[in-house]
Amino acid sequence: MTDLKTELGEAVAAAFAAEGVDAAVARVTTSDRPDLADFQSNGALAAAKALKANPRDLAGRVAERLSGDPRLTSVEVAGPGFINFKLADAALAKRAADVAADADHAGASLVAAPRKVVIDYAGPNVAKPMHVGHLRSSIIGESLKRLFRFRGDTVWGDAHFGDWGFQMGLLIVATGDEGRADAFLVEGDGPFPAESPVSLEDLERLYPLAAGRAKEDADYRDRARKATAELQAGRPGYRALWKHFVAVSRTALEREFSALSVTFDLWNGESDADPLMPEMIAHLEATGLLVEDGGARVVHVAGPGETRKKKLADGSVIEAPSPPPLLVISSEGSAMYGTTDLATILDRRKSIDPDLILYVVDERQAEHFEQVFRAARLAGYAGEGALEHLGFGTMNGTDGKPFKTRAGGVLKLHDLITQATDKARERLNEAHLGEDLSPEEFEATAHKVAIAALKFADLSNARTTSYVFDLDRFMSFEGKTGPYLLYQSVRIKSLLRKAADQGLTPGAIVIAEPAERDLALTLDAFDQAVSDAYDKRMPHLIAEHAYRLAQSFSKFYAACPVLIAPDEAIKASRLALSKAALDQLVIALNLLGIETPERM
Repeated sequence: MTDLKTELGEAVAAAFAAEGVDAAVARVTTSDRPDLADFQSNGALAAAKALKANPRDLAGRVAERLSGDPRLTSVEVAGPGFINFKLADAALAKRAADVAADADHAGASLVAAPRKVVIDYAGPNVAKPMHVGHLRSSIIGESLKRLFRFRGDTVWGDAHFGDWGFQMGLLIVATGDEGRADAFLVEGDGPFPAESPVSLEDLERLYPLAAGRAKEDADYRDRARKATAELQAGRPGYRALWKHFVAVSRTALEREFSALSVTFDLWNGESDADPLMPEMIAHLEATGLLVEDGGARVVHVAGPGETRKKKLADGSVIEAPSPPPLLVISSEGSAMYGTTDLATILDRRKSIDPDLILYVVDERQAEHFEQVFRAARLAGYAGEGALEHLGFGTMNGTDGKPFKTRAGGVLKLHDLITQATDKARERLNEAHLGEDLSPEEFEATAHKVAIAALKFADLSNARTTSYVFDLDRFMSFEGKTGPYLLYQSVRIKSLLRKAADQGLTPGAIVIAEPAERDLALTLDAFDQAVSDAYDKRMPHLIAEHAYRLAQSFSKFYAACPVLIAPDEAIKASRLALSKAALDQLVIALNLLGIETPERM
């Protein structure tokens, strides 16, 4: 299904081509003066310069070619050569009807060539509680997963646990020193206890203690490194103890992800790539990529003297050294973070053979992923363009620094969701919303409002930027917020229920009023928003559209009475426009991972 902007762009390109102008310059954009036109093209200015012609004359000839197009009521030349287009009401009505009839995609088109895509996001660590630092990766990744599926790709979302590194050795030593794991520390094949010797609370307490001690105590650090190497080498007792760590952690992680409506197709961890490690190491050795370096083994990912362009925070670009070698095997014999990432790429190639793998990970990991991606390409595990790191900014406090609790600690994600839900209850009560709901329905609605507030606050910002966390502002039912969008969707649902109670049904769409035109144009713009968000990997473009749609409907609702319209045909038309707006808004919010309640 093609949107009107694209259709018009094709017609304008053909008109320019007929004048001997490269169609590439005939770009059509949304008018920056909606009071004068719906769309505009500035192509005549660029084309005339190349042709050494008068741009206004060229624009006039192009306009003349388009003057008979039935989709247009006017084609006018303005200024030095701008071409302004105003769409016919009938063309807008037809497009709105097409959007209304498209129950699954609300006017958005599918990709021409679907791909197999893996999206690696969240990246929680075993034994560490999820905190606000995990929020962005989780909800950006979830939104991208939904967006790519929506456009027709086959997508696997992978949580990619951190379950195989040095922290595992730290926990083995820490639990052993407390006498909690004696049965697992013995030599031999077991059997080992089926019951976990530690709870989640134990792990949350032990890990920071062990990590802190390792920084100060070299002997303790060496013991943890040795335990890590023995775990990875397959020592049975360590493996059995490690499985308990993973199981206990996963229970808590599933709770947090469920609260955020974040799901995964793969609950793989770094450890899942371990079986491929010998094969990968042998291949890197055979190809001469793996070399000794100070007792460790590395892959040099940059050529001699190679430099790269690096963009600084102020926007300037400098020449910087290329990334250092990728550390594959430490001097203690342990696989490293980059090793498991490289092996995971090989594993995914063998098990899924994806066309694209997206890594939704903090921008501060950019150099790590450049190392891993270069190594993967050198080894032949991935082609050019098959791996992308989608970095993101930080969620900051009002001081502009990464968000912390008032005491200066890292806020647990579970506590953040609880705070947001408490605030949602408060705001619902203040606004006298949800008073007719049962206690169970009210709680479910409060949770949806809380998650909408958190997600929209994040996803309404460009992925690459940081933003300030302000729960009071995010939870408002006015302005550019998740709760406002939920309120608008509930208001339309209420309208449609009242219409059904009166025996009214949606009918043929007719566009006559300015507010109807504006709503139809906004419905038409969804396809472009979805396409741009997909191509740029930027969910905020969907959030922007959802907000514009809600605003457009609000203006339409105020200017164009629905249930008390002057005749039945107009009632049916406006009901159809209302339902089309609701369906598109619900789909847009769903792409952001936001669920809409029925009542509020």
